[in-house]
Amino acid sequence: MKETKKTDPRILRTRQLIRDAFVQLLQERDIEKITVNSIAERATINRVTFYLHYRDIPDMLEKMADDMIEEIVQALNRSPVDDNAQDGGYWPKMVQFIEHIAEHAEFYKVILAVKRTPIFMERLLILVTDMMEENLEKEGNNSFISKAGIPTDIAMWYVSSALFGTIIGWLRNDMPYSPHYLAKQFYQLLPGKGDKG
Repeated sequence: MKETKKTDPRILRTRQLIRDAFVQLLQERDIEKITVNSIAERATINRVTFYLHYRDIPDMLEKMADDMIEEIVQALNRSPVDDNAQDGGYWPKMVQFIEHIAEHAEFYKVILAVKRTPIFMERLLILVTDMMEENLEKEGNNSFISKAGIPTDIAMWYVSSALFGTIIGWLRNDMPYSPHYLAKQFYQLLPGKGDKG
């Protein structure tokens, strides 16, 4: 069992300053043109402070991607999911996932929609694929995919591409629909899914 220790609030604050600075800079220039100096200057910290947290920019990106996934998993686990529900608990997780993205819209808009950053996209795809695999295992032979004889990998490529395409379009258009409404519409577009309120 992984031991969880509370991180010093000053460390969290500094990492948030660095993350915010990186996102702002990414809106202005290509990732290859972002330097430790520019991040430190924008975050109003010195280079030494940056290096206390990260070895270099690739290390910062790795750790930011880890933090992003951890935050999403925490958001998905905020409220208990009924494993006996007809949809295997997929619907509430969809709402929680999109609500989390809305809460951190500036970050996700930049890394997914404006300046697509591969490491973040890859980690999100892994997370979504894992969640879908888990859901399909719960549904077993009762899943639409199984009944239709669709190979699991093709179904996962299709659904994950559709999900991210929908979220990216939603972010690019300044989130014209509530997270709940967007989740409902996306869920209804899934093969074999019924009405959700």
